[in-house]
Amino acid sequence: MGKKTKLSLAMASLVLGTSLVGCDDGRSGAESAVKDLASAVSALDVGSVAFEGKDSASANEQLRNVFAALDPQKPAVQPGDLTLDGDNASAPLNYTWTFGDSEWKYAASAKFKKSGGEWLAVWDPATLVPGLADSEILSKGSQSPPRADILGAGDVPLVTYRPVVDVGIDKPQLGAADPAAAASKLATLVGVDPAAYADQVKAAGPEAFVRAITLREEGRTVTNDQIAAVPGARAIPASVPLAPTRTFARPVLGAVGEATAEQIEASGGSLTAGDVTGLGGLQQQYDKQLRGTEALIIRAQRADLTREQIQAAATDPRRTLFEVAPAPGTPLKTTLDQRLQALAETTLADVGPASAIVALRPSSGAVLAAASGPGSNGYNTAMLGQYAPGSIFKMVDSLAMFRNGLTPDSKVACTPTLAVDGRTFKNSEGYPESSLGSVTLRDAFAHSCNTAFIAARDSVSQAQLEAAAMAMGLAVEAPTLGAEAFLGSVPGEAAGTEHAASMIGQGKVLLSPLSAAMMAGSVAKGAPVAPQLVLNPDAGAPAAGTANGSTAPAAQPSATATGEAPASASGQPITAAEAASLSDMMRAVVTSGHAGFLSSVPGAPVGAKTGTAEFGNETPPKTHAWIVAVHGDLAVAVFVEDGGLGATTSGPLLKEFLTAAG
Repeated sequence: MGKKTKLSLAMASLVLGTSLVGCDDGRSGAESAVKDLASAVSALDVGSVAFEGKDSASANEQLRNVFAALDPQKPAVQPGDLTLDGDNASAPLNYTWTFGDSEWKYAASAKFKKSGGEWLAVWDPATLVPGLADSEILSKGSQSPPRADILGAGDVPLVTYRPVVDVGIDKPQLGAADPAAAASKLATLVGVDPAAYADQVKAAGPEAFVRAITLREEGRTVTNDQIAAVPGARAIPASVPLAPTRTFARPVLGAVGEATAEQIEASGGSLTAGDVTGLGGLQQQYDKQLRGTEALIIRAQRADLTREQIQAAATDPRRTLFEVAPAPGTPLKTTLDQRLQALAETTLADVGPASAIVALRPSSGAVLAAASGPGSNGYNTAMLGQYAPGSIFKMVDSLAMFRNGLTPDSKVACTPTLAVDGRTFKNSEGYPESSLGSVTLRDAFAHSCNTAFIAARDSVSQAQLEAAAMAMGLAVEAPTLGAEAFLGSVPGEAAGTEHAASMIGQGKVLLSPLSAAMMAGSVAKGAPVAPQLVLNPDAGAPAAGTANGSTAPAAQPSATATGEAPASASGQPITAAEAASLSDMMRAVVTSGHAGFLSSVPGAPVGAKTGTAEFGNETPPKTHAWIVAVHGDLAVAVFVEDGGLGATTSGPLLKEFLTAAG
């Protein structure tokens, strides 16, 4: 290469290098400083940011004080376009705060200065909130609108605001009295733990009112005079959303109270400590719809401003920065019948084990009562219980047998015992000898001959059994229910003794009391019953990313016992003719079978099926007691866990319920 060429290249490199230096005006460094500041403010931690005019630790402490009232929310902060002027630069910081469904958005200007080759952020509280003075912080005020009611059939309020009294120790009223002694005396009076309450009172501040219990005003036995006799004790009138009684449909409806730590964590900032929300059941599932939108106001104020100064001021000394008006909740409409629900609970009041009564209207699918007895200990046995159904499942067997050509008058063989792969199946104790031998399917159904139905296993496959169950609305989706429920599980494959056990509602076959009532209801309707509990599940304003107005996902039945999702509706639903044949056999259970005690129930003729399901490994095995019935446009299932025989345990409960239901 010649000298002239080398010189030209050198000159070109010099020119290019000079051009690149000229373009590096500090923009990249300033933009990096803007991004670093935006990221640090998003985390509410600017301890690593270099500032001009303030040390990082002091700036960090002031930032946290400014935003302390908004905890636990943090802003999303995005940097805007940079403006560069020599050694000075500025850029907007675009803030987004999320409070439930509401967003507070604003832009604040951030300034930067280059010093010693480094871009420093210029500290100014107005970088956090426009116009914020050095002596100011933010405050947040909120107020929840009244919670909407939960309504029952005919729009009767089931859960509504009812008068109560908050009973507790008002510490400023104690005077010279010993706080622990007063607390123990009050706790004993109202029935709470004296030691635990005394500890609460001692730990509370000197100006605190420490609530011991909330009592319903209606029917309370602890009087104001008794409360006033305890030093420092007060009864403060209030009203809270309550059902007609403490136990009324509680596993279904849920309750209202302060949000739990788990709920707060899962809420994404929409709930904070002390917020009142739904606890379990429909109250939690439809909390957003019932709670509505609380009023929210964010203000800027002097850090040293006291509540007394605010109240005494002629005009509010605070500046309003953001405000959300309250929006009342929307009542949740359900199909629960207050009278029948209360009747079902009264009927189960003395039952020791877990138990349930479910009543529904076959014509519409409306769930009128879903009661779980006291032995369920708050669990929703009525809708979520998973139990072997025993002989009530012979309704499904019979439908499968009809589809193979049998009728109620077809002859079947009822033997005392039947061996399947070395396992011996037998009929229940006391089975009538007169119904052994060659009997009609109707007679075998009425007396619940296990061997006759197990003998049909060669002509009724497990897949046919599953199909018949689905034809009656079992183990399928229930999109109109509006609440979580277990609607049954019937395996589509089984062989040998497992298939034989399925024929008598044992093995891996599981039902809930709700699904048992649906099965009976499908007979009364002549078509599968689609259960409905919530009438307006989509009435609330949808939250971002949800399908309806509830804070929970759209209500669906729970998965089957095998972990599989429920199937869609049957492609071959039960027909009116098939249902008529089943109805004929259910009536025979009352006229000539195990449930003769139901013949005296007034009104329309009752059809029924009893069931006794073995469980566990004891000898003799324990049994669950079942009975289902149809009575006009009413289908009922009664279940008692570890209850013995369906006819002798659940049967009398059913009779009591039907007689009183009218």
